[in-house]
Amino acid sequence: MTLPLPPSPGPIALLGSGETSLAGGRIFESLAAQFASPVQVAVMETPAGFELNSAQVAGRVADFIRTRLGNYKAQVSLVPARKKNSPFSPDDLEILQPLLTANLIFMGAGSPTYAIRQLQGSLAWDIVRARHRQGAALVFASAATIAIGAWALPVYEIYKVGQDVHSLPGLDLFRAFGVTLSCVPHWNNTDGGDDVDTSRCFVGMERFAEWCASLPAENTTLGLDEHTGVVLDFARQECRVSGVSSVSLVRECEPKIFPAGSAFPLEMLGLTEAPLDDIRPDGWELLRQAQAPVQTEDQPPAEVLALAEKRLQARNVKDWGLADSLRQQIQSAGWLVKDTPDGWQLTRV
Repeated sequence: MTLPLPPSPGPIALLGSGETSLAGGRIFESLAAQFASPVQVAVMETPAGFELNSAQVAGRVADFIRTRLGNYKAQVSLVPARKKNSPFSPDDLEILQPLLTANLIFMGAGSPTYAIRQLQGSLAWDIVRARHRQGAALVFASAATIAIGAWALPVYEIYKVGQDVHSLPGLDLFRAFGVTLSCVPHWNNTDGGDDVDTSRCFVGMERFAEWCASLPAENTTLGLDEHTGVVLDFARQECRVSGVSSVSLVRECEPKIFPAGSAFPLEMLGLTEAPLDDIRPDGWELLRQAQAPVQTEDQPPAEVLALAEKRLQARNVKDWGLADSLRQQIQSAGWLVKDTPDGWQLTRV
């Protein structure tokens, strides 16, 4: 079941950090401006779903968005898709309802590898991608930017647990666009001061170089500085850098730096138009049902309205036989048509 789609998918914003900062707020606002009010926003808890306070973690972002997008009358909903095979499963349709009509979908802080495990192959992830094809904006920050890439940098496992440098398959959002693209946030982090190199999302330049060298040659990595983001605009076919620093486009482990305020063509990432056959059919069907016009008992359906209009045209040319036949069809559908000086009126039988 396919649905009408816009000429291009919605924009994708990738933030190195600072989704609730001034820089993040400006990106949210630039995206919200593309939609009619009230803007429907869905904030997913998944990356932080293992934390006991995941609702508070996501809730702080939701509160920020609600305030920042007040001019757009933002209606913000949390999506507690925390863990597979639990009461908060990313396959539970009731939990996922806000995603079905969201104009803007956000995922942020938490664990990249946890988010991958919970969302890989899930209904939630298919709905997110399908809504993007329908024109919804996606915003990923911090851990979520790692999770959506082709190859994930297991930050906590390397930096905190002490595992050897390695990569894991990510959610691979951009595979459908014909490119192998990975992301590393907190690119310019300096929390370690002079003692510890915590750049490249806390693993340091030396371990990042080892990670980068281990990836397939076709992989492109986007390095996202803190409080800085890039908006991938499919309609304009460009990538716009926003925030306080820069983003780095890394191929064969050699970076090309784009400062805030600059832009570069989308084709530099190798993105092509997305196919539709990589999203499960039931995901499309759920969207169709959710977005169908609401029909109330007191509102005539479109086919009855069409019959009434045809009957009026028949009466105008004095084709009384056709007009009477159409009146009977309208009545068989459960409606009575009445002629008035201002036109026809329909009432329930």
